[in-house]
Amino acid sequence: MKKIILIEDETSVVSFIKKGLQESGYEVSVAFDGRTGVQLVQANDFDLVVLDIMLPEMNGLDVCKEIRKTNQHVPILFLTALGTSENIVLGLESGGDDYLVKPFKFIELVARVKSLLRRSNGNGSQEIVEPEPDNEHVFQFSDLILNDYTKKVTRAGEEITLTSTEYKLLLYFLNNPEKVISRAEILDAVWGVNYELGTNVVDVYVNYLRKKLDSQEDNKLIHTVIGMGYVMKKP
Repeated sequence: MKKIILIEDETSVVSFIKKGLQESGYEVSVAFDGRTGVQLVQANDFDLVVLDIMLPEMNGLDVCKEIRKTNQHVPILFLTALGTSENIVLGLESGGDDYLVKPFKFIELVARVKSLLRRSNGNGSQEIVEPEPDNEHVFQFSDLILNDYTKKVTRAGEEITLTSTEYKLLLYFLNNPEKVISRAEILDAVWGVNYELGTNVVDVYVNYLRKKLDSQEDNKLIHTVIGMGYVMKKP
């Protein structure tokens, strides 16, 4: 049974979400303030964090940043009544993997939860054996190497730390080298749910990935194709 922690201070929302997730087969723990939420995540092995932004003691953005200091892999889903693109981007920049704007339908929450749990692929909780260098789970493009067993990413021999969403996005590019990929294709493959096409979540995460991978201006791997999308190609 997957373990989810809900960090939310509105008792009516907690009751609604907890009951629904439990009926859907998940084990649900609850924290009613940000500081308690951080402590519980650090002390337990959760498969998913559902996190409100407006919280007492410590707001959700700071909670997310604290969690990411010690845990880069657990998926974090933001719940927010602050639906502006600026607040959404702040949530993603703090280390969140996805967001859902209140009010929402429970079926939409479940879809996001299932998508994030699929993407996390048990990161951080399983003992993984290092495969041989020629294993089919090792991807190499230029001087970039991704090991899909150990979830280790290096470029020019230097290890790069990615969030679960950044990792999934990079893996998708590596499975489609030299191919121009549209934003709609990336949304479908990486997020796995129907987003409004107007969302800029793809652009935000491509920029995150570029900052971590492309430290040198003349050695970039991910390129923008104006009006069409993105492509991973060798410098």
